[in-house]
Amino acid sequence: MIGSIQGGIASDHRGAIRFVNDFDMTPIKRFYIIQNKDTELVRGWRAHRIEQRWFYVLSGAFTLDTVKIDDWANASPDLRIERRVIKAEDKQVIHVPVGYGTAFQAMEEGSELLVFADYGIEHAPHDDYTWPSDFFVKREGSESVVSDQ
Repeated sequence: MIGSIQGGIASDHRGAIRFVNDFDMTPIKRFYIIQNKDTELVRGWRAHRIEQRWFYVLSGAFTLDTVKIDDWANASPDLRIERRVIKAEDKQVIHVPVGYGTAFQAMEEGSELLVFADYGIEHAPHDDYTWPSDFFVKREGSESVVSDQ
């Protein structure tokens, strides 16, 4: 199940500190930052059977679409898509457990997404499943908009 970990912000005369103190980073092995070239590009679909990911928006906003993969050898294109809008101002870490596919689209120019992974890069070629960005079809009634607020 996709979950979120709420953070916050502390501000004073020196500036601000964003934090997510309840995010246990013990399993994290690496991180990377995604910045799409524009707001038209959809980055995805990519899924992992073994690795899990955590996402934190550094700036701007993204749509995050997720699907629970039903068959790794022959995934169904009409799986239920769950859509979340994730924004820097929400100060949340979104956890995507193993078994899910993701697709992202920046909603604002210059949006940046920080991604944490629980396996090293040497493991990536062994647990990387991809489909074209239009593979999972958004049929009427199959898409749900999820809000953590």
